Amino acid sequence: MLQREGQDPIGRERAPRGAARASAIAPSVRGRATYLVYRGLGEALRRLPEPIAFGAGAVVSTMLMAARADERAMYARHLRRVLGAELGEGELRRWTRRAFMSYGRYWVEGARLPALAAEVVEARMLIERGIEHLVAAKRAGNGVVLALPHVGSWEWGGAWLALQGSPMTVIAEPVEPPELARWFTAGRSAIGLEVVMLGPGSGKVLLERLRAGGLVGLVSDRDLTGNGVEVDLFGERTTLPAGPATLALRTGAALLTAAVYSGPGRDHTAVVNAPIPTLRQASFRDDVRRVTQEVARQLEGLISRAPEQWHLFQPNWPDDPGARERVRGSASLAGSGSGDPPAPGVLAERGSAGRSR
Repeated sequence: MLQREGQDPIGRERAPRGAARASAIAPSVRGRATYLVYRGLGEALRRLPEPIAFGAGAVVSTMLMAARADERAMYARHLRRVLGAELGEGELRRWTRRAFMSYGRYWVEGARLPALAAEVVEARMLIERGIEHLVAAKRAGNGVVLALPHVGSWEWGGAWLALQGSPMTVIAEPVEPPELARWFTAGRSAIGLEVVMLGPGSGKVLLERLRAGGLVGLVSDRDLTGNGVEVDLFGERTTLPAGPATLALRTGAALLTAAVYSGPGRDHTAVVNAPIPTLRQASFRDDVRRVTQEVARQLEGLISRAPEQWHLFQPNWPDDPGARERVRGSASLAGSGSGDPPAPGVLAERGSAGRSR
């Protein structure tokens, strides 16, 4: 068979050479531009005086709130789950504005955190209750799994923990382009996190850290993979990650839920709950379900305390619009490489400092 010009060897029409080259180059150009934008914004927020940086964050948050109708609507769905379906429209608008302002603060603090002096990180950390559970679990030597919600600034808590001498290991999904992933990882490493990229060997690394008595932090209020454990969350059925329960049951590590809230003022407030019982009671699968449901129950309490600080703007229940595509999304407005908003920030652990209140 004769091959006409413009066809491939089996007779299909070939794209013009210039178009093929352009389509190959375009993702690379977009990726490079994305990296430069993230890095430029991060560096600017880090270098600006604090009042100006937070003012800029508030302006950007206001613009995002006006422009992101889908995210506003999704947050409203989640907020009504937490506070009740009878929430009025006026109240809903006020809560939504607070949520976008909180998210802006998260971004600004995440950008500035790697450059902050240790004394500033420690001075702005308040321990409300429960740190004794974490200290006791570390001393037991069997490892600790911290299950965290997308609330407040868990990275600030990690940075504080790192200053106490207990580095936290976290999982991060790969992001594109690679230089953006390296930049995020460098920022997280700068505050004391050990970042493990999601992949075939990541579970093995977490098991090794726990069996060595280490600390693993998992943001656990959203199932990004779509293959989690079915639970009841705020009165509706959805799925949450099986990781926290699975790791604790396999290794004997202590499993605790915790949150670090933004406020009062520029401070942050840590709350740690008592360990979740993980003694085997049934089949492994049934025990994972039971423990994950208890994780969900405790996350409900942590989220309900400050729902405006719950940075969850994407589908999280099966009947949410776009839920089928949620496994390809992120918990943030901008996308994420680790299940958490991709601020240029971080997480970790250390043991006695911080102010109690």
